[in-house]
Amino acid sequence: MLHIIKSYLNFHWNSKNEHGVHSPFVFDLVTKCFYDKKKHPEYSILKNYRNSLLQNKNTIEVTDFGAGSRVFKSNTRAINQIAKNAGISPKRAKLLFRIVNYFQPNTILEIGTSLGLATSALSLGSKNAKVITLEGCPNTMTIAKNQCELQNLNNIEFINTKFEDYLSNCQLNTEHCQLIYFDGNHSKKATLDYFELLVPTITNDSVWIFDDIHWSKDMEEAWQTIKNHPKITVTIDTFQWGIVFFRTEQEKEHFVIRA
Repeated sequence: MLHIIKSYLNFHWNSKNEHGVHSPFVFDLVTKCFYDKKKHPEYSILKNYRNSLLQNKNTIEVTDFGAGSRVFKSNTRAINQIAKNAGISPKRAKLLFRIVNYFQPNTILEIGTSLGLATSALSLGSKNAKVITLEGCPNTMTIAKNQCELQNLNNIEFINTKFEDYLSNCQLNTEHCQLIYFDGNHSKKATLDYFELLVPTITNDSVWIFDDIHWSKDMEEAWQTIKNHPKITVTIDTFQWGIVFFRTEQEKEHFVIRA
């Protein structure tokens, strides 16, 4: 907890809004997407999805292949508590929707479904896109799949798998994924392993979003390594997320943005 507090204070000191951005590409993204104040009708679906989970007091056995939980001491967890403590926040879900809606990718990959709160935002953001979501725990995936069906989100392919097993075949499976949301295993090694496995699939228009880049010292080190990768030209640190772009027409530049 102390690490996150220190990291946030450092972020707050260094972060800027649109007035500190001189890249036209990033300025448009910040003003037209990050700071978009419109009341999108899809927000009500995101809210209904969340409320349905928050009202579900049933318990499930969670299989956790990642870095573990700072909240839960047992793998037997109530669905409403997972949604409350471990899922994407309402503010972030709306931002994720807006990012997808802004870029309109044809294919989206999510690494880490959990209960599908972020999955629903990905699905709604680009309704004509195919969303592939990976989850190691069959029980949470079943909940997510059922919830998405209730909300008529029909552009999602759910795959119960260990992430490394699927990503080892990334050139076959994810060659055309324009947007990838990394929210599975919050450890340095796993994050960098997934990153390297997916690098061969990038295009000039690829958008990658890494969750919890300040979650630990190890994750901050992973983020620093990713930022320095020669194929990456633009990065945006929003504290919760690290967003990277591979646009060859851009000069390499790193931004710290309040979103």
